Amino acid sequence: MTLARDLARQVRALSRGGLPPEVAATARLHLLDAVGVGLASAGSEAGAPYRRYAAGLGPASASLIGIPGRVAPAAAALVNGGLMHGLEFDDTHTGSIVHGSAVLAPAALAAAQAAGASGPALSTAYALGWEVLIRIGLAAPGAFQALGFQVTSVGGALVAALVAAELAGLTEDEAVAAMGIGLSGASGVFEFLTNGASVKSLHPGLAAQAGLNAADLARAGLTGPETAFEGRCGLFAAFAGDARLAGAFAAALDGLGTQWHLPQAAFKFHPCCHYLHPFIEAAGILAERGVGADDVAALTCRVPAGAAPIICEPWDAKQAPASGHAARWSLPVAVAARLVEGKVDLATFEAPVSAAVLALARRIAWEPLDGARFPQVFEAEIVAETRNGARHEIRVDDVYGNAGRPAGDDAVRGKFRRNAARSLAPDGVASLEAAIDALAEAPRLDALTMALSPSARSDA
Repeated sequence: MTLARDLARQVRALSRGGLPPEVAATARLHLLDAVGVGLASAGSEAGAPYRRYAAGLGPASASLIGIPGRVAPAAAALVNGGLMHGLEFDDTHTGSIVHGSAVLAPAALAAAQAAGASGPALSTAYALGWEVLIRIGLAAPGAFQALGFQVTSVGGALVAALVAAELAGLTEDEAVAAMGIGLSGASGVFEFLTNGASVKSLHPGLAAQAGLNAADLARAGLTGPETAFEGRCGLFAAFAGDARLAGAFAAALDGLGTQWHLPQAAFKFHPCCHYLHPFIEAAGILAERGVGADDVAALTCRVPAGAAPIICEPWDAKQAPASGHAARWSLPVAVAARLVEGKVDLATFEAPVSAAVLALARRIAWEPLDGARFPQVFEAEIVAETRNGARHEIRVDDVYGNAGRPAGDDAVRGKFRRNAARSLAPDGVASLEAAIDALAEAPRLDALTMALSPSARSDA
């Protein structure tokens, strides 16, 4: 049996059984977080291209997050995925390095609305999609990224097709075809790092859109390769460089439905590359010791090898990024901003980097971190030398919000409310939170669909 057919069969059986209550609750919390990030993006300059793009789309059945009107499901998946990833504020499973919600929340929401599905069906498809996508990343740690591909998007296209096929009630053969078709729609490359281009936000949206289109095309009779995962030109061979990695993926599928990875996924509390977060925290500890930006003579960051190509290279460009948005992947700017401005939040990346931050960034260097456990944990070390001759060494063993240092429910909900307030009035924020909390008992998605409407904006 091929991996795609095994997946289609397993997901169909697990969907009928539903989720364990604790996994369902976790799925709703991650969905809440993703929708909140989408609303923050929709109310920000980062979301402007998506607002303008959506304005040209015709009316249909699927909601846009923070944007008036409804559009065709595949178009909604594209826009909503772009919004959810646009601020680099969306959740991550660190071991697999996948941004699951940015692909699977828009795909599942649009497909569920199109099918008239229930709240539990939406939650279950979303959670199972997470489980499959995590296993793709865990099967090939760092391999997709080494060839320049974002596993979120290339793997996400196939998983979004599976999710959409399940919510649409496609047959097993059609679901297998949808994943094969999704393979041809898989893309998402790291070349954006050369100038900090905003196209990275589009990666999950493209994958979600590809999945919705693949399911529709499969239902219409188009066929795809059944060996989309393990074939000689399949996902692992084409995008990770080694077809044999499909064997690790196959082994990981043995635990589908019994071993749950979604509860280990991390929430983010700074709107920038997740690899930067432990360094921002380390800089905060330095500040708590009374060391200010002007006190720093030199500062060295010790960086895991797997993170360095994204946040350190080339170093001269990272010390002077082309825009505030490009600084979301800049280690020296993130550390300097924490020391100069006292925080790293949405405003940090919405304007050009200040002269004071750039001045400190130029005094920052980096070196490899020996014995790093990346990507299982996101760790950091910094060594600061002050002008009075003091030396401070600070280590963060893992990022806050990860499984080893979990964020509480209140912290995630607080983040959602602050983000959603960029697009919705206070009563709208409360209604949306309540609608997502009520998905476990919702026979339809009407309340959620209505609550996603930005008819009463916070600045009205």
